[in-house]
Amino acid sequence: MLDAYREILYNGTMESLLDKLRQYSDSGALAMHMPGHKRNTEDFAWLAPLGARFDITEIDGFDNLNDPQELFARLEERAARLWGAKQSICLVNGSTAGVLAAIRAAVPSGGEILLARNSHKSVYHAAELADAKPHYLLPSADPQTGIFGSVSAAEVAQALDAHPNVRLVAVTSPTYEGVISDVRRIADVCHARGALLFVDEAHGAHLGFGGFPESAVRCGADLVVQSLHKTLPSLTQTAILHVNGERIDPARVRRNTVIFQSSSPSYLLSASIDGCVNYLERQGTAAAERWLAARAEFDRAAESLAHLCIWQGGQTVFAQDPSKIVVFCADADLTGRELAGIFREQFRIEVEMAHECYVVAMTGMGDTAQSLRRFADAVCAIDRTCRKGGLPRPVQPFVLPEKRLSVGEALASPGAFCPLAEAVGQVSGEYVWAYPPGIPVLVPGEVIGEGMLGEAEKLHSDRGQLPKRIFCVGNA
Repeated sequence: MLDAYREILYNGTMESLLDKLRQYSDSGALAMHMPGHKRNTEDFAWLAPLGARFDITEIDGFDNLNDPQELFARLEERAARLWGAKQSICLVNGSTAGVLAAIRAAVPSGGEILLARNSHKSVYHAAELADAKPHYLLPSADPQTGIFGSVSAAEVAQALDAHPNVRLVAVTSPTYEGVISDVRRIADVCHARGALLFVDEAHGAHLGFGGFPESAVRCGADLVVQSLHKTLPSLTQTAILHVNGERIDPARVRRNTVIFQSSSPSYLLSASIDGCVNYLERQGTAAAERWLAARAEFDRAAESLAHLCIWQGGQTVFAQDPSKIVVFCADADLTGRELAGIFREQFRIEVEMAHECYVVAMTGMGDTAQSLRRFADAVCAIDRTCRKGGLPRPVQPFVLPEKRLSVGEALASPGAFCPLAEAVGQVSGEYVWAYPPGIPVLVPGEVIGEGMLGEAEKLHSDRGQLPKRIFCVGNA
């Protein structure tokens, strides 16, 4: 028994971590360690379909995700080769952990950071934890939909010239709506001015495979975080952080991932990452090509639309990620929320997000020609029932609020809750998020204006999120 047990632990020829976990489970080894369910799926039947028989802790022969030496070290080496990074770090606390770790590693305490205003909430939280002083880039919006366009290299250059002490630039590419920025040129601008570039590519782990646009890793970004689960075959909460080039010490980044990642990382999630990397190594290109072919078939079906339309970007967009399908409905007799409800109630289709005048549908590597044909059939069927809605509803562009205090000063200041309708002119002591996609309408320290109230009302109508009151600081 002991020889068989050691063979299971140390045989380097096993195909995957899942195989290793399966064989260990079958070995009859007695678990006098965590987790407390002890892989007992007879008494705890609800754990059986969740894979509890493979759920272990850091035991001899299974390495440690937070200190990879063998199994996980090989996995991360393979991932780095696959995406083209200097080093890749596997994450089981989602892209959020990678964002927090990357920014904390790259920005000295109290340092200056340049953020695209449409960054995810985790980027703002990372800047807050680093006590960083943020400056904002506001990407130009598409005039028809209000969707934020690409961040341009010229905008980054202008902002860095205005704020020469910035040491990290953070942009999101692709965005929730699939907008991609010219990361290669942005990276050149940052490096010429002594700044690092962090790209939140949480929605773009598939980029670079098949005919998809290039990944930010290959385009020269210094730090890139990707959610494997958003578009690739991996379980929710799995992600990867890539360290690129020579401008930042990977050991410093690794140390910060340990701070923000569980000290008991899940082997079930880790096995999911391992399986995803295995699949991409063997079939990633072919799978991406099938995916793009299915998307092309969807586009051909959508050519017949008379009232709804598929958003094709515009002058504000450098490139688009074809994995996202944005169905625009402003010139039909529907709001985005109403359209999402029809998909759900009449066609059993759940879209990713509903906005004022569009919905976002996410595709993934697990989609097939049949699933996208089903979605296309639903879009076309709804289009046939629509009436022309007259002129498209005007979209008010987002305007940066006046900044009265820093985020840190606002969060540390005394204040009181104020009814939202009476808060105009006050200084916010909290964030107001548009979620999804998790970007702020208002940041602590900013003045609450009439425009912000209008944006909040729009969020209420489209997402049911209107807060009844808001925490104000200063003279509240």
